[in-house]
Amino acid sequence: MSKNPDSKKVSRNDFYESVYEIVRLIPRGRVTNYGAIAKVLGTAGAARMVGYAMNHCLNRQDVPAHRVVNRAGLLTGRHHFPEENSMQQRLEAEGLVVIDNQIQHFDQHFWDPMSEIEL
Repeated sequence: MSKNPDSKKVSRNDFYESVYEIVRLIPRGRVTNYGAIAKVLGTAGAARMVGYAMNHCLNRQDVPAHRVVNRAGLLTGRHHFPEENSMQQRLEAEGLVVIDNQIQHFDQHFWDPMSEIEL
């Protein structure tokens, strides 16, 4: 049985686009994490894949990638932005406080896609 060599690529691209659809829903001044996005997409163990998707969209103006952080509110994706502090600057422009690369009062700013959007 032969496999389509492009099947993984199409599957990955579809997953990435699904991630971007969720990220576009995050309101200004709110953040979510990689795991929450993976969970709402039905792939709870794929937080790392969500991170890969975020790394691939940083040049896209239509995806607010700066609003996706790790589960503790750390700006783990900051190194993938064009400038070292641009992720923090974007979050601060939306009213969040970031100290030592961590969102302060993370639980108050957390946007849970499982409870915030209708599936």
